[in-house]
Amino acid sequence: MVITVKKEDNLADDFLAIDAVLFLIACFLSYWALRTRTIRRMHRVEKIADTIFLFALLVMTVICGFITFALTAS
Repeated sequence: MVITVKKEDNLADDFLAIDAVLFLIACFLSYWALRTRTIRRMHRVEKIADTIFLFALLVMTVICGFITFALTAS
């Protein structure tokens, strides 16, 4: 997005792609937790999915801030 608007080469687009993969992993883990029959495993997988999801939200917020800064700078 920033590359096409400001013709700047930065890593924001690559980080957004990685962030999308993190969200996908969190979704798969959540689905796995729903399908797991063992209660103990279900809780463990839920914790991992929640942690990855919250980390992905944090990364997305940082990337959006970086993109906003890059668009307003110069």
